[in-house]
Amino acid sequence: MRKLLVRAVLAIAAATSVAIAEAAVPDPVIGTWQLNVSKSTFKPGPAFKSQVRTYSQSGPSITLVVKTVGADGKEITSQATYQLDGKDYPVTGTPNYDSLSVKQVDSNTVEFTTKKAGKVVQTGSRTVSKDGKTLTHKSKGTTAKGEKSEDVLVFDKQ
Repeated sequence: MRKLLVRAVLAIAAATSVAIAEAAVPDPVIGTWQLNVSKSTFKPGPAFKSQVRTYSQSGPSITLVVKTVGADGKEITSQATYQLDGKDYPVTGTPNYDSLSVKQVDSNTVEFTTKKAGKVVQTGSRTVSKDGKTLTHKSKGTTAKGEKSEDVLVFDKQ
């Protein structure tokens, strides 16, 4: 009986260790990413002058801070804290949307939806390359002016 109890305790400890180790693996997007304008496409355009995305993680929550300099030179900083659960989370600092939902596709890819006043304005995905050096952010949607948009933004890890 005692041997059975010891085996059960060891099995639980091993399973717990594996779960803790898996939970400790950070999302590969965590860090700072600089837009590579020459590798990116903006439809309808014009292209941003620059964009820096910084992702940080605390438990299951990811905070994204996006600092963008538009073609007109205007700077905008937006921010959202979200989880990879497909639920809507508030976004501040941008007039284009006010909520974001994100769900995990695989270890390097998520799909997202942005909304303005409950209406979907953009869908897309972000994928971190296997070597962890490139982030590709693809999106389709409608601009604030009602134009269709389709962008592929490529970022380099800093």
